[in-house]
Amino acid sequence: MKVLVTGGAGFLGQRLARQLLTRGQLSDSRGRTHSIDQIVLVDVVPAHDFGDARVRVVTGDIADRALLRQTIDTDTTSIFHLAAIVSGQAEADFDLGMRINLDASRLLLDICRELGHRPKVVFTSSVAVYGGTLPDVVQDSTALNPQSSYGTQKAIGELLLNDYSRRGFVDGRVLRLPTISVRPGKPNKAASSFASGIIREPLHGESSVCPVAPELRLWLLSPRRAIESLIAAHELPAQSLGDSRTVNLPGVSVSVGQMVAALEKVAGPEVASRISFAPDAAVERIVKSWPGAWDVTRARALGLAADADFETIIRAFIEDESEDALTAGKA
Repeated sequence: MKVLVTGGAGFLGQRLARQLLTRGQLSDSRGRTHSIDQIVLVDVVPAHDFGDARVRVVTGDIADRALLRQTIDTDTTSIFHLAAIVSGQAEADFDLGMRINLDASRLLLDICRELGHRPKVVFTSSVAVYGGTLPDVVQDSTALNPQSSYGTQKAIGELLLNDYSRRGFVDGRVLRLPTISVRPGKPNKAASSFASGIIREPLHGESSVCPVAPELRLWLLSPRRAIESLIAAHELPAQSLGDSRTVNLPGVSVSVGQMVAALEKVAGPEVASRISFAPDAAVERIVKSWPGAWDVTRARALGLAADADFETIIRAFIEDESEDALTAGKA
């Protein structure tokens, strides 16, 4: 079995690859279990190969047809399509966002259609597909109304994958991810970057400026649960999804103020005091359009789960950082 991960150098792509290597097997679109012979990690920058012979690293532009044809063949049984231009960057650079978030996604699906081998495709979507006036808890029936170019591109990608699945070209699953927190590494250009920065930086002894009000409510999921959900959704039989391949993943509904309070409880008042507030109208406009919670009855019935609370998310981040440091020390 050959597995492709786009965005393979990103933190989710790297964690997914590591988990797949440990797991060692996945099921195909016919429900048959196979050993993973190769994982292809594609990104615009080189991914880490973990020193494992099963990993192949490909560096390049996923909107380049020639590059995708080099990485997708009839042995590619599973694709995790994680690559994306993040929300703030997609808003600032419309052409780049359309090219990577939409054009490359359609290109990937069309190559699968041409090959005719019907791979499983897991596509990560976002809370950003919703917007405008929303109920306190978004339902599966709530209309999509994205208020950003990123959200629009993700919404179109969802519809494409549903239709390609309906036509039998691929066996798709769309996972609408809550905002992922706490992300490791450096801040990125996502409008939601602060949702990790107000935790990560203070824990590292650095100050962090929050661009939104403490009352703003977010729908959050830890990296651990995100990876678990990606693999669990991949393994679901197609018939369990019915006529909609899109699933709203469970998360934790929490205000920014409650996030800060949780950080203080876990790490102490000195750490929490490193956070200050300075509203940024551009960031607030995007993030306020996202739902603070959505109904996850369907996701739970499919066996997908959220974190217990935001304190649990913070503690998981601290544990994972320690494990990553140990792994790096042994490399």
